[in-house]
Amino acid sequence: MSARRVGWLGSLALLALLLAAWEAAARHSGLSALVLPAPSLVWAALANGLLSGYFWPHVRATLSALALGLAGGSVAGLLMGMALAELPWLDRVLKPYVVLSQVLPKLALAPLFVLWFGFGLTSTAVITGLICFFPLMENTLTGLKQADAQRLQLFRMLGATRLQTLLRLKLPAGLPGILAGLRVAVVLALVGAVVGEFIGASQGLGAVIIAAQGMMDTALMFAALAIIAVIGLALYQATLWLEARLLRAYSDPP
Repeated sequence: MSARRVGWLGSLALLALLLAAWEAAARHSGLSALVLPAPSLVWAALANGLLSGYFWPHVRATLSALALGLAGGSVAGLLMGMALAELPWLDRVLKPYVVLSQVLPKLALAPLFVLWFGFGLTSTAVITGLICFFPLMENTLTGLKQADAQRLQLFRMLGATRLQTLLRLKLPAGLPGILAGLRVAVVLALVGAVVGEFIGASQGLGAVIIAAQGMMDTALMFAALAIIAVIGLALYQATLWLEARLLRAYSDPP
């Protein structure tokens, strides 16, 4: 049996053990289902929401905000990282403002985004893009600076332009770091979409959590969290698959 399969089986066994312990604690601790619903109640709420179609519009809304925010934030982060790596003076001028944009809490800025962009998809996508922008920018900036000095000298001796050096040397050399930043950005994009929906949306899994809190339906809240967890794991695995393909393509000899 391969190590990968053993790892998957171990993860599933641990999940089953945790769910069994949770079920036993919920049934025998005397706690109200409002405080700690049993996994069986969560599963019932999840199945009912999926079969009735209640969850699907919210899943689509969250995925739409995530896709828009991730695309915009990733492209902006990649381009900004490339610009700061190639133009040191621009790095010195803009880096403080880039860092400032990240240290401000996005949840505190959400009411402003709702005021500027309206209540719905746009404001949520903007929050998502801002959250996933920084890791890709920082990893791109760091990765592009990892190019081998001797190879850089060789490119200069051969008369390569700055663009040729960037595309043929720096980007391939920095690709592992850039893709690591993309992994982080994907995870943060889902967090950003859900957090943005807490304030700026009437649809989405974040809105479901807020509605469930208002109705004091803890099982529904856990069901929404379970869907978020599945989406996050699927996106992370998809990013790992893309990373493996790209690294293999760049490492294979022409």
